Amino acid sequence: MQVVMRHRCDALQVVTSQEKTHPHNTQRGLTETAGKAPTAVPVEYKQPGDYLVTTAAKMGNGLSDHHPLFPCLPSFQALHIVILGLDCAGKTTVLYRLRFNEFVNTVPTKGFNTEKIKVSLGCSQRKASFHFWDVGGQEKLRPLWRSYTRCADGIVFVVDSVDAERIEEAKTELHKITRLVENQGVPVLVVANKQDLRNSLSLAEMESMLALGELSTATPWHLQSACAIIGEGLQEGLEKLNAMVMKRRKMLRQQKKKKR
Repeated sequence: MQVVMRHRCDALQVVTSQEKTHPHNTQRGLTETAGKAPTAVPVEYKQPGDYLVTTAAKMGNGLSDHHPLFPCLPSFQALHIVILGLDCAGKTTVLYRLRFNEFVNTVPTKGFNTEKIKVSLGCSQRKASFHFWDVGGQEKLRPLWRSYTRCADGIVFVVDSVDAERIEEAKTELHKITRLVENQGVPVLVVANKQDLRNSLSLAEMESMLALGELSTATPWHLQSACAIIGEGLQEGLEKLNAMVMKRRKMLRQQKKKKR
């Protein structure tokens, strides 16, 4: 029997299920009903304050093992990174490619997915720990992005480089989230996803159409060519993001010392 405790505002619900959960699929947030293929079970969440405690996290909308209930509290072990972008851009595909180093079929995210991942940096043995928050990109969910970026160390903004018709929409959302006072100076990794497709926009075209040069001078950014399905470009992008985050942290420490 699976017992799910969901807390939202003052409501407490207990849900029981006779689903058989496969240990391998539990890590992916997938549940397996006896005799059937693994399926993703959507659960809606509104903001970081709404959390799920369960023996089998639901991919597309729940928490995986070992997570803080208050994501805005600073973490000394992992960088708080938020993955944003329009719906169908490939955000969840990016997350699970990084987590499992393989392609995982996903469903539209109605809330968020979260994973803690250790990544080797370059040829060195040094590893960086990232706590990723992949947030749904549907228009009705975008006002909630601000709740996730508060206290973020970095932002990964995924863009579908094939969908030229929605580049302007992606540009609007990117500039909107980076202009927030609490996000001033937060490094941004723009992932140009689906670059393996013939009709994808070039990086130069995307940089121009997204008006990356018009982002605040206080906002460091990097545009990374990528293919989330096979993982191409993701490692390089994370290394760039980590470098930007470390540079910003060093600068903030120096500014703090000067004020003393």
